[in-house]
Amino acid sequence: MKFYIATDHAGLELKDYTVKLLKEKGHEVMDLGPFSKERVDYPDYALKVCRAVLEDTGSHGILICGSGIGMSMAANRHSGIRAALCHDAYTATVARGHNDANVLCLGERVIGEGVCESILDAWIDGSFEGGRHTARVEKIEKIY
Repeated sequence: MKFYIATDHAGLELKDYTVKLLKEKGHEVMDLGPFSKERVDYPDYALKVCRAVLEDTGSHGILICGSGIGMSMAANRHSGIRAALCHDAYTATVARGHNDANVLCLGERVIGEGVCESILDAWIDGSFEGGRHTARVEKIEKIY
């Protein structure tokens, strides 16, 4: 899989861990920053990832901030983006299977590295189930 990833200053350590882990698992990762703990605004980085995901069909995004809430709110402002804030493997599985989520949001202050890895594994292993979920995802897309 191909991932675009970004964070704000509050998620830098989890971003660096996630980039390393995904590369070790054989995935392509485009790190869109930032690269220091200097304070930045999360909407700027959500915009970078969402634009990249929308332009690169079949890719996925990962956004990290302290709680994951701000990134998910900013990402979901973009038509065509279905960002899911996940705190465990179950929420990642459902986000992919039922909601066809294309951006994963994480909170560094909420989860640790072990939980992060289980979320990533569930995300990677998951796929959209279609069926009864298709009409719901289509309704989401019509909101914009």
